[in-house]
Amino acid sequence: MLTLIIFGTLVGLMMLGVPVAVAMGLTAVLAFIFKGQEFVLTMVAQRMYSSTTAFTLLAIPFFILAGNLMNSGGITQRVFRFALALVGHFRGGLGHVNVVASMIFSGMSGAAVADAAGLGLIEIEAMKKGGYSPRFSAAITAASATIGPVIPPSIPFVIYGSITGVSVGKLFLAGCIPGVLMGLAMMIGVFFVSRARKYPKEPKASLKEMMQSFKEAALALGTPVIIVGGILGGIFTPTEAAVVASVYAIFLGLVVYRELKIKDLPRIFWDTLLHTIRVMFIIAVAGFFGWFIIHQRVPEELINGLTALALDRWGLLLIIIFILLVLGCFLEGIAVLVITIPIFMPLIERYNIDPVYFGVIMTLCSMLGLLTPPVGMCLYAVSSISGVPIGPLSAEMWPYLLGIFIVLLIMTFLPGFTLWLPNLLMGP
Repeated sequence: MLTLIIFGTLVGLMMLGVPVAVAMGLTAVLAFIFKGQEFVLTMVAQRMYSSTTAFTLLAIPFFILAGNLMNSGGITQRVFRFALALVGHFRGGLGHVNVVASMIFSGMSGAAVADAAGLGLIEIEAMKKGGYSPRFSAAITAASATIGPVIPPSIPFVIYGSITGVSVGKLFLAGCIPGVLMGLAMMIGVFFVSRARKYPKEPKASLKEMMQSFKEAALALGTPVIIVGGILGGIFTPTEAAVVASVYAIFLGLVVYRELKIKDLPRIFWDTLLHTIRVMFIIAVAGFFGWFIIHQRVPEELINGLTALALDRWGLLLIIIFILLVLGCFLEGIAVLVITIPIFMPLIERYNIDPVYFGVIMTLCSMLGLLTPPVGMCLYAVSSISGVPIGPLSAEMWPYLLGIFIVLLIMTFLPGFTLWLPNLLMGP
């Protein structure tokens, strides 16, 4: 009963327009006051501070910075042209280009909204000029952006690893196959929609054109290799990899491509600062909220309730997925992670479920949340740059939501897809 009251209050405050972080903090404070329990305001500051001081979390601002630098330094345009040469000749060519470009760019930024707002602008303009409807262009752009936090590097994986202590390197590797499957599922959706609507395909690129586009994008395509290879080789930590990615992006933009100007850097740093503050404030307040729900024995209540149902591990996972998907309709993806991880981890340990595998499941669920109203962050980002209202954009999303959901079920019931690569390269 207490659990329902807490989350009912949280969702109610958000539906009234209260920001996510404020709603979480206010829910905890009101609960203490309502129950007449001793409450010390210094605990708020203490928990907020302690939840943001993990070394791993330093990767977040630098991955955000790397994405912003790439969007301004000519890297995204070169990635798009290379993807066009690879898959533009299939039916619905620019839709496939959209997905492949996002898969490549996701290996550099790790943030869905950065992909949607930066690369998405290029993709939508090209698709509109190519004769695609604005709704279709915006929908596939929003959907493909969710590949970013699954294929390494990944900001959600960094957050999950910092909270649980799970190896971020293993999480990065575990996201590779699910990310590729997400891209394939979206391309299948693009093919059937494009065939039904008779969307065009681009002329097939010659081998010379393909090699030229690869040559122009080669240094940018090396970013994922540097990041993942450096982590696996023990050269640097995931946090240091984020710094390396940012320095490399500055080098490419200023020295190699020369499309990034010194005068652009203050604006890029400021945008990065604002985005980082939004993310870190949610994490900070969620740290206090997580302590609050543990203090109120919410995880214990949930464990006892689910244990009484005599569920096996698959039944438990399906219930958790359902909870995450519902929460994703009302909460921003990072907020869902930092709120629910302290609740679900005791259950995961009790059922002997691999925490790396579970981290991928949670991230996939949060990606679906980015595409579902009323709080789908990718929907709002793409709506703002495309001019397509949220309602029509949401209606256009169903083939891609279905594809991601099928991938989620495959990852859930076939853990080998998730764990094979990290176990192969880093050991069980």
